[in-house]
Amino acid sequence: MHADRRRAESFGSAARDYDRFRSGYPDALVDDLLAADPSSTLDIGCGTGTVAAALAARGYRVLGVDPDPRMSALARARGVSVEIASFEAWDSRGRLFDLITCGHAWQWVDPDLGTAKVASLLRPGGTAALFWNYHVLPNPVLVEVRRAYQLHAPELSVIGEDPSTLADVDPFAGVATMTPGQSRTYRWVRRFGPEDWAGMVGTFSDHRRLGPERLDALQRALRDVVERHDGWVEARGGTYVWRSRRRPC
Repeated sequence: MHADRRRAESFGSAARDYDRFRSGYPDALVDDLLAADPSSTLDIGCGTGTVAAALAARGYRVLGVDPDPRMSALARARGVSVEIASFEAWDSRGRLFDLITCGHAWQWVDPDLGTAKVASLLRPGGTAALFWNYHVLPNPVLVEVRRAYQLHAPELSVIGEDPSTLADVDPFAGVATMTPGQSRTYRWVRRFGPEDWAGMVGTFSDHRRLGPERLDALQRALRDVVERHDGWVEARGGTYVWRSRRRPC
């Protein structure tokens, strides 16, 4: 996905919806990220500042990097310092970090360049954490959601499916200066109304590529599904994390 730069840099057109509808990250993850008391943090693909603002709110120094000025403007409105560039092209100017985070954005980074660059930017003993959210709908709701996708967007993966059984690969494998990655999933629950669910799926880049008419039709169908289930659905969420540390010199 990282090679599709047009898609990777398309989120700015939906920056406010992204900020409004995307799920945040659990406090337990933030606690664990800050357990080593990092003196400086880099947040890759910081977007509207969800991760960076959560860390900064606890008094930690965070720098964000993101290629989209519109997303970055919302992060700056939260008080996050952001430098606009793709991570691969970003000039660190010799700065090093104790913690590097990337929330739901690593798929837009060239993995061969990205992991090596992360390793080069970490101080010895520093931590890198890459993480993604997913949402699992109750089966009776999911059956109807699948029908909506089959009718309006059969080529898309259905948001609401459980991806936790899919095979995954340690993104840090083969980077000699990093320890083998360790994975963990943080569980949480979020209740969605019709507009919340339809709004969230509309922020995903593959959904936006449907074009306004097809996306609107899919979103209307999804709103109707939620309305039929008493006007809300409860998604079992997960934040899936890969963590690795920079080996001592």
